[in-house]
Amino acid sequence: MLTAKRVIIATICGVVFGFVCLGLASSNPNPAEQLPASTKLLIVISRTMLGFTIGISALRLKWWLHGIVLGIIASIPMAVPVFNNTPIFIGTFIMGIIYGVLIELITSILFKARQPFEAKV
Repeated sequence: MLTAKRVIIATICGVVFGFVCLGLASSNPNPAEQLPASTKLLIVISRTMLGFTIGISALRLKWWLHGIVLGIIASIPMAVPVFNNTPIFIGTFIMGIIYGVLIELITSILFKARQPFEAKV
């Protein structure tokens, strides 16, 4: 059963982490290597969608594993354009995992908006 509390909290966390991710990605002091506006928008939207997806997901996994799986899946669209740049490609997936677990931690543990059918394993 989908709860509005879970969807709202997870989506808000996704927006917040989207701007955190944007801040980390655009922290390069070299003006020649600044991110284009479309990439900045993609970063924020991608992390927001990660939060929303975590909120509506019906996967029967422990909260931490749920965050890892959806973090990897949601990072695929951001990783494809940087496939040639291996450190950024890998970093995109690692940060997706971290943001996914943090969103789940805040949503499920801190705000107690757990999935009603969460696995007991």
